[in-house]
Amino acid sequence: MTSLHVKTSESTEAGSSDISAVVGSLLTELEAGGEDTARRLSQELDGFAGDIVVSEEAIARACARVPQSLKDDIAYAHENIANFAQAQRDSVRETEVELRPGLTAGQKLIPVQSAGCYVPGGRYSHIASAMMTVTTARIAGVSHIAAVSPPRRGVEAGIPDAILYTLHRCGADRILALGGVQGIAAMAFGLFGLPRADILVGPGNPYVAEAKRLLFGRVGIDMVAGPTDSLIIADASADPLTVAWDLIGQAEHGGNSPVWLITDCPKLAQAVAGLAPRCAAELPQPNRAAAEMAWANLGQIILCKNREAMAAEADRLAPEHLHVQAAELGWWKTRLTAYGSLFLGAETTVAFGDKAAGTNHVLPTSGAARYTGGLSVHKFLKTVTWQRVTAEALPRLAAVTANISRFEGMEGHARTADLRLKMSAPPAP
Repeated sequence: MTSLHVKTSESTEAGSSDISAVVGSLLTELEAGGEDTARRLSQELDGFAGDIVVSEEAIARACARVPQSLKDDIAYAHENIANFAQAQRDSVRETEVELRPGLTAGQKLIPVQSAGCYVPGGRYSHIASAMMTVTTARIAGVSHIAAVSPPRRGVEAGIPDAILYTLHRCGADRILALGGVQGIAAMAFGLFGLPRADILVGPGNPYVAEAKRLLFGRVGIDMVAGPTDSLIIADASADPLTVAWDLIGQAEHGGNSPVWLITDCPKLAQAVAGLAPRCAAELPQPNRAAAEMAWANLGQIILCKNREAMAAEADRLAPEHLHVQAAELGWWKTRLTAYGSLFLGAETTVAFGDKAAGTNHVLPTSGAARYTGGLSVHKFLKTVTWQRVTAEALPRLAAVTANISRFEGMEGHARTADLRLKMSAPPAP
């Protein structure tokens, strides 16, 4: 046996509802009814009847109300996120190569023209999501960046001041107080003066995720995100209380957020099993209820025989966040292959990446880290190719193309190559 479940998940999925049918119907209604339908749904679903487009004057008033200490913290985080995004942008370049004499090919990097950023605003005020999406699009060179966030009752512009300040600072061109499917539709369909989005990014509830999934193809999306999940790999050197808090700190996202501990130390496993419920009980509401539900229903502790078995189990689960609190961090960094973002050592924590360290927190969930990474400048860039052919390369290239085309049965392709052969033929005497 390579692993043993010390604590298993009580239930692996919540009761299902026909979210797809509801969202599909809403998108059809919104595309047909446009802005009037979006306003109606905003009033019905969010109780908001104010201006959908947040004015410059309202943004200025909101910015003035944000405490300077919070502005300073946002500036620190924004600088880290922008600098990391710039480093990502600098890591890819336009290239040009002469493959053969007379045959030159290359790649260009072209930013999308319009991005739509969704910033959640339900239980928590997601300042960090505003930074992660808008900043990254801006560094990538996107021409127009729209942002939507669900309105709250009793707030002047609908969107909390800190989120408005962050969106403005990070470079959003237009901000809408609009949430849920109607917010996604506004960006996708070009409502309220927005250009139609080329790509939609940002986390959201299951209805937001489904709206993005249904629209994919008509627009690009970053990913279809499910509930956030986190996994900790820990050995005997790890501190049980730190591990327990790191698990519960992520479980507070919601009762549907899986958290896992993988260890080869039975003593650590038992200690964390006892400490995690106590940590959850210390949280205020509603965080406590969310963390307790997630730990009770979806928390798992998996005991493995050695570190290779631990790594294999982590790769199988392919978590969104993967935190290693074990010896020989270099070995783990080299060995692990499936995760959204990797956190090495007890000195770091997933919360650093979630909020301020610089790496993006919009990450693949539900095992999608097996085949994709998270949001980055690359999501906003189109890598396109070009070619140029001169007479020196033409005879052989055209002949090969014509022969392959005829073998495939594509005579039209072959004849376009034949014409180029004639171009390369020397003029008659």
